[in-house]
Amino acid sequence: MYILRLRLDTSPEQKARLLTLQAAFARLCNTLAPVVRDTRCWNRVALHHMTYKGLREQFPEIGSQMVCNAIYSVCRASRLVYQHPKSPFNVARLDNSPLPLLRFADSCPVYFDRHTLSLKAGQVSMYTLDGRMRFQLALRPEDEAAFHEQKLREIVLSQQSGGGFELAFSFAETDTDAADAAAAADEIPEYLMVEETA
Repeated sequence: MYILRLRLDTSPEQKARLLTLQAAFARLCNTLAPVVRDTRCWNRVALHHMTYKGLREQFPEIGSQMVCNAIYSVCRASRLVYQHPKSPFNVARLDNSPLPLLRFADSCPVYFDRHTLSLKAGQVSMYTLDGRMRFQLALRPEDEAAFHEQKLREIVLSQQSGGGFELAFSFAETDTDAADAAAAADEIPEYLMVEETA
């Protein structure tokens, strides 16, 4: 597993657009979270069938592929909270008790895919709510090679502690690498709150 992290050099206007996108993505995730809790379904395909049409109607300003990425994000977070062996909220421990509700902060990471982000000749073009935004990335030769030689698993936009943004590209040489990386995350991230049901 190889993760390439690249800081984005944003203007104030670009930063504002990314913050708006991040908040909209969090709203999508927070709309999905009660469905996951109530149905106990965090299978990506099943959740997509259950929620996609309603989300598109409820959030017409958000592109269809970004809705798919939010479904992916919620399923990923749900696996960590409800299934990870070290999680205090693991369904096996909770038995038939109600599941806690996941709440995504406005600072939650935004997941991209090949439809919402493209990279060509060192320039990244990414989806935002008001059109695509472009950034020049300083790629080293070994970074360029990773895009050709390894399988790109995830693209994540996240806010750094100083308020800037970075893109993280996660590569896995094999499916086992991707599974190992998913299993290795044992802490619930700061942007994710778990609200226990009274």
